[in-house]
Amino acid sequence: MFGRAKKKDAAKDPAARTVTLIGKPGCHLCDDARAVIEAVCAETGARWEERDILQDEALYKEYWEQIPVVLVDGEQHTFWRVDAERLRRELGA
Repeated sequence: MFGRAKKKDAAKDPAARTVTLIGKPGCHLCDDARAVIEAVCAETGARWEERDILQDEALYKEYWEQIPVVLVDGEQHTFWRVDAERLRRELGA
């Protein structure tokens, strides 16, 4: 009743969440982000997917200067570097 309202998705089970990595082949920051995402998703049960900006013109136009970009349930979570603890919190773990 009082206090800050929680984000609607914060109450979701981590296993019901989807993390999307937007990057491109040969990107060392994307490789680093992938490793963090794989570990956090394995730990929390969240699903994850990867999208290649070179295969999607709309993603390229929107994110080419920010890759890697991480989305959680379709909303931008971060870019360039992925903090494992922050991602865990976002997933509700």
